[in-house]
Amino acid sequence: MPSPPLEHRRLRPSSVLLPAILALNAGVSLAAPPLQLFVDLTPAGGTLRPLPGTYAGPVTITRPMIIDGADAVTLDGGGDGTVLTIRAPGTTVRGMRLVNSGSKYDGVDAGVLIEADEVVVEDNLVEDTLFGIHLKQAHRGTVRRNRIRSRGDDPNLRGDAIRLWYSTENRIEGNEIRRSRDLVFTNSADNEVVGNDIRDSRVGMHFVFSPGNLVEDNRLSANETGIMVLYSDDLILRDNHLWNARHASGAALALKESVNLLVEGNEIVHNAVGIQANAPNQPEHVVTLRDNRLAFNDVAIYFYGEKGGHRIEGNRFERNFTDVAVSHPVAARGHLWRGNHWDTYEGFDRDGDGVGDFPHQVFLYADRIWMDRPLTRFFRASLALELIDFLERLAPFSTPEPVLVDPLPRVE
Repeated sequence: MPSPPLEHRRLRPSSVLLPAILALNAGVSLAAPPLQLFVDLTPAGGTLRPLPGTYAGPVTITRPMIIDGADAVTLDGGGDGTVLTIRAPGTTVRGMRLVNSGSKYDGVDAGVLIEADEVVVEDNLVEDTLFGIHLKQAHRGTVRRNRIRSRGDDPNLRGDAIRLWYSTENRIEGNEIRRSRDLVFTNSADNEVVGNDIRDSRVGMHFVFSPGNLVEDNRLSANETGIMVLYSDDLILRDNHLWNARHASGAALALKESVNLLVEGNEIVHNAVGIQANAPNQPEHVVTLRDNRLAFNDVAIYFYGEKGGHRIEGNRFERNFTDVAVSHPVAARGHLWRGNHWDTYEGFDRDGDGVGDFPHQVFLYADRIWMDRPLTRFFRASLALELIDFLERLAPFSTPEPVLVDPLPRVE
């Protein structure tokens, strides 16, 4: 009975290519075999399952296929360029260890470069590479459950863990990122970023001119800045955990010149600044901060600019050193504050309806000093400033500046 044509068979090095490799290497050297040879002999739509071991790169995929390393295959880029380049729509790469890219920033040397649509890259380990996974004008793909480590000690000199450039409708899901620079979206709209764990990096996620993205259920810890949103409208940031962004110039969530944002249900704990936002540049399109927990931050929310307009509703402020800081006395006054829980509320709920009997008001006392003169932040909580603050509250030397009024503070 004749054998089926090659395009209907799954290609395995053990049955098809291993004799050729043994012939090439017999008595000559023990160099890693080139994976490109196996890829070139895999038919379109075929599946390549290399034998366990280390293979030489770089590799370029130009027709759709599945490469399954079964967590036992290493592809070594040899320190030159990108380790694996995917240019065929519908390709899947899983279970690979990708290492040793080049070191050129201008060339964006990476573990994986995706230049095609509907590509799946999942369950891979990418380490000792400059950039991790780079999507370049790639759409409707999936980057899922990969572990990514960038090289270098200085966060500013590492490459980005995942980088999207003019790439839309992708799903970035369940990746584990450690010691990288950023997960960055540039001119990349309508992506879903769900369930990722990002730690010890510079900026956990960085959106630039990238509207319409969904950011949900991610964990970001010990990064210099958790999430930064610049000139990116219509984002939803929901149910994320933003912890331990302690860098002096960073924040758990930084928002600038972006409108129609929904920030909802996030846990923002133990940061230098919890949320940092400027006044809306379009008063009819505001940022909504709803049902977030802000706890144990130096500053829970910092507003800069001289206009209000944002909606701050149903949030919990717990054990923060300062709940709200401003660059100008009116920066927070023009926002809509409603139904937030304040652990500093000094009123009662005599009728038991869950709402305080009188509004919660925040005034500037001694904290006006370090808000006007940032260098004096070093002395916050010192005995001298605590004494000045106590005297200001007891007998103000001048009328304190009002910062905000929440007319319906939530009481438990």
